[in-house]
Amino acid sequence: MASRTSSNSVGAARNGAALGSLVAGLASVGAMPLAVYLTGFFAAYELKDTWIGIPVAAVLGILAIALARRARFRSAVLLGRGGGTGLARTGRVLGIVGICMACTGGVAFAVFGLLEYAGTRN
Repeated sequence: MASRTSSNSVGAARNGAALGSLVAGLASVGAMPLAVYLTGFFAAYELKDTWIGIPVAAVLGILAIALARRARFRSAVLLGRGGGTGLARTGRVLGIVGICMACTGGVAFAVFGLLEYAGTRN
């Protein structure tokens, strides 16, 4: 007899927060390179106009870390049956990398602004 029983008829629990963390982490890492790439298509924009990628990368990185934390908590509540711990870990790492890229971009723009200000004073 090959009928379904109550123990095997329940599908695996999905952890949407883990997948969301991965997507947000990838978007966080890709936000600044995408902003730089898009400046090549518009004559009105220069490389210094890519500052918009900095807050986008930072917000998406924070979102990735928050979603990874939620996914890990859900997996712990479900005693590991929630799945997605690997995705959550990857999303968290990508979120941290995205935040680091945003901080690096912020420092680069601050130095550029300082040098531009110092150059106009002479």
